[in-house]
Amino acid sequence: MVKVRKKGPGVWYLYGTVIFFVLWQAAAYWVALPIIPPPAAVMANFIEIFVSQIAVHGFYSLWRILAGVFFAVLIGIPLGLCMGYFSGWDKLFSPLVYLTYPIPKIALLPVVMLVFGLGEMSKILMIFLIIVFQVIVAVRDGVKSIPKETYYPLYSLGAGFPDIVRDILIPASMPKFLTALRVAMATAISVLFFTETFGTQYGMGYFIMDAWLRVNYLEMYSGIVALSSIGLTLFSTIDYLERKLCKWQYQ
Repeated sequence: MVKVRKKGPGVWYLYGTVIFFVLWQAAAYWVALPIIPPPAAVMANFIEIFVSQIAVHGFYSLWRILAGVFFAVLIGIPLGLCMGYFSGWDKLFSPLVYLTYPIPKIALLPVVMLVFGLGEMSKILMIFLIIVFQVIVAVRDGVKSIPKETYYPLYSLGAGFPDIVRDILIPASMPKFLTALRVAMATAISVLFFTETFGTQYGMGYFIMDAWLRVNYLEMYSGIVALSSIGLTLFSTIDYLERKLCKWQYQ
C-alpha cells in the first residue's frame, strides 16, 4: 500500500503567497495606474532598500510587538489560570475584566500617550492592552472547561497546585490560549501601525505613511509587504507552537 505523504504547512504558505501575488498582478494590470504598481517592481524595490531602510523599521515594529506579547503572556496566563481554578479569584477579577475588556483599545491611545509619553512605553503598552485581556479570558475558560474528575488522580497522589498547573491546567488551556493569541495578534499589528505614526521616526507604520506622503508608491508597498511578512512570521510561529505543544490535536 502506497503511503501518501502529507504536505507540510510551508507548502500551503507558499501556495497562499503565489495566489496573493497573482491577484496583485491582475489588479495592477487592470487598474494600470501608479497607485497599484506590479508586484515585480515592488519586490525589486523591497530588495534594494531592505538593508538601508526596511530592516531597521521592521526591527522596531517587531520588537514592540514581541515586548507587548511577552508582558501580556507573563501577566495573562497566571491570572487566567488562577481565575479558572479558584472561584474566589474569578469572582474578584471577572467584573474588572468584563468592565475594561470591551473598551476599544485604540480609544485609550490619547490617554496612554498623555500618561506615558510618545516613546516606546506607550506603543508597547497598547500591544499589551490588546492581547492581555484575550489571554486572560481564553486561559480562564480553558481551565473552567476541564471536568472535575480530571483532578482526582493527582489529588489522590498528593499533588499540589504547581503539579496541577504543570500536568493539567497548562496543557488543557494551551489550545484556547494560542487561538486567542492568534486572533489578538492581527488587531495588535493594526493598532501598532496607527501608534507608529505618532512621536517616532522608526517603525513600519512611520515608514509606510512617510512614503505615502512623499508619493513614493514603490516604497509604500514595500513597507506593506514588510509588515505583512512580520505578520506571516508571527502567525506561522504560533502555528508551529500549536503543533508542538498541542500534539494530540494533530493525531
